[in-house]
Formats: sequence, structure tokens, C-alpha cells
Amino acid sequence: MATNYASAVRNGAMEAGRLHRTLGSRELIERQAGAIDVFGAILGLDVPLLFRPLKGLLGAFMNEPIPGILITTERSMSIQRFTAAHELGHFSFDHQPSLDDETVLRRMPNSPEPTGQFQETEADAFAVAFMLPKWLILTHCSRQGWQISDLHDPHVVYQLSLRIGASYEATCRTLVRYRLISPGDMERLRKVTPRSLKTNLLMDFEPEDYHRDVWLLTERDEGMRIDGSRNDLFVLRLKEHSSGGFVWNFDQLVASGFAIVRDVREEVDSDGVGNPVVRQITAAPEAAPRGQFQIKEYRPWQPLPPLSQLTLDYDLTGPEQEGLSRAERRRLLEAA
Repeated sequence: MATNYASAVRNGAMEAGRLHRTLGSRELIERQAGAIDVFGAILGLDVPLLFRPLKGLLGAFMNEPIPGILITTERSMSIQRFTAAHELGHFSFDHQPSLDDETVLRRMPNSPEPTGQFQETEADAFAVAFMLPKWLILTHCSRQGWQISDLHDPHVVYQLSLRIGASYEATCRTLVRYRLISPGDMERLRKVTPRSLKTNLLMDFEPEDYHRDVWLLTERDEGMRIDGSRNDLFVLRLKEHSSGGFVWNFDQLVASGFAIVRDVREEVDSDGVGNPVVRQITAAPEAAPRGQFQIKEYRPWQPLPPLSQLTLDYDLTGPEQEGLSRAERRRLLEAA
């Protein structure tokens, strides 16, 4: 174990990088963009992982009689994922057992542990570097066409947070940590509430509550994997070449268990003739916990080949409920 704070942070980051290389995480993200599969990594290392309604704790790491991880069911999925990454850090360093409460979310990167021990600092540093590596953020920025200057836009940062599986605030702090924005930029971003960003995306549609996340999806998300929650909403903003007879067909989206609650077309250039329009629909999952859907832009009388398409894999079973993780449930389903 490290004997000072700086070496503990360095150890945590280096161990996270080593594990990513072992798991081939970067290659997986490049094939199917999404968040780091923290639960899948734990499963791949054959570490028992269970979710329980823990009171006063976010998670726990135990090493007797065998290593194992417990995560609370009482918090959001982003917190479950970060806590799981923290406990994975304890496992990777062969730490002593640890019961972890809310301080897991507030420590990193602040100050050394008051006890003079650096077990928690190593696990904190590991969690940040494993769940939110800089290369993951830059991969999503490249895919979406976002420049570094775009990270000053709270709408961009919110959508980035969904894709990397972190909270809006944690994403802001991580961008500062990697010097992609300044501390002053972070404070300005934090003054913008996620609710206002969701309201802007949903326009005149009002959900029952604003605790759910709102994903903005475009053609740039082709092939992405969405790890979300059962109440998430989806705004699909797609360019439609209707002047050429092309329209987006959402039949498979509906057949997959989504309800279309809003459907509008907006002109891109009101002064132009024959320019494409933007088709914007808002979809809500009704009976679609996990699966895949594919929507295509084509001429109804000439369906093949499509002009454009959007294919997404999704798992909307979060937050994790009592029992096995989504990664282990997926593996059991695939083996059945």
C-alpha cells in the first residue's frame, strides 16, 4: 500500500490503466460506444457482486472467506457504478475489508485520509481512472463532433455524462481534473440544473417527474450501447430528406416497446427550397427493458437501401435492483 497521498493517487491510476489493458476496454468502446462496463469487469474477474438495500452504506468490500462486493440498491445507477468501481479498486489492491459510505463521493480528489492510511485514496483514484478515463471522454467527443470549446456548454456536458455513465456534477469535476475546462468553467456549469437542460430538450412535453434522464440521440449515435434506467426518455433529432421522398420509419421502435409521445418536423433553412428538415420525436419506454432497435430513413415505395439508419442496443433496467448485476443477468440470458 502507498505511504503518501501522491503515490496512492498514482498507484490507483496506474492499476486502472493496467486493468483496462487486460480487459481490452478501449477496443470494446471503439467497437460499440458507451460507458465502461464496471459490473461486467467485476464479473469478468470472477468477483461475486450482489446488490442489497444497504442502510447507511453505498457499498462494501469483503475478503473473507473469499473476496466479494456489495452495492446498495438505494441510489442512482451512476452512484452504483462509481461505488462498484471503488470496491473493484479495493479488490485489485488486495485491500483490507472496507465499509464505504457517502464520503466515497466527496473525497476524491481532496486531501489525504485523516488516519494516515491510504487504502481509500488508492481505491478512490482507481475508481475515477477506471470509470472515467480521459480517453473515454475524448472518444465520445470525437464521435459526436464536439470540440474542447463545446465542453463549456452545459447541454453538451449533460449528454456526455449520460454516455460515460456518470452524474452531471461528477462529469464537470472530471473535466477539470483532466484540464479540459477550468475550475471557473466548472462553477458556471454547476449553476445550470439538469432539470433545466431536460426541460429544454423536451420542449412542450411534460413528464410526470424530472428525476429521469433525457437522452438526445442523432445519427452520430449509430451503433451505440445505452445503459440507462427504466424511466429514461429519448429525444431523437434526425435529419430527414423529405423533399426527396425519404422519411424515417419508427415502426420497429414502437414494436420494441417504446411509445412516441411527441413528433414534430422543423425546417433547417426556411429560405431554402428542397432542404432537409429535422425530424424530432420523443420516445418513452413502456415495455422495453433491454434489446435493440433499428430505425431507417428510406422511401416507402423503395425501402432498400436506406439513406440513413440508427441502430442502438439498450439496457434500461437500472438502477440495479436487489440480486445480480445486469452484466450477470445478460450472461445468464445468453447462456440459456
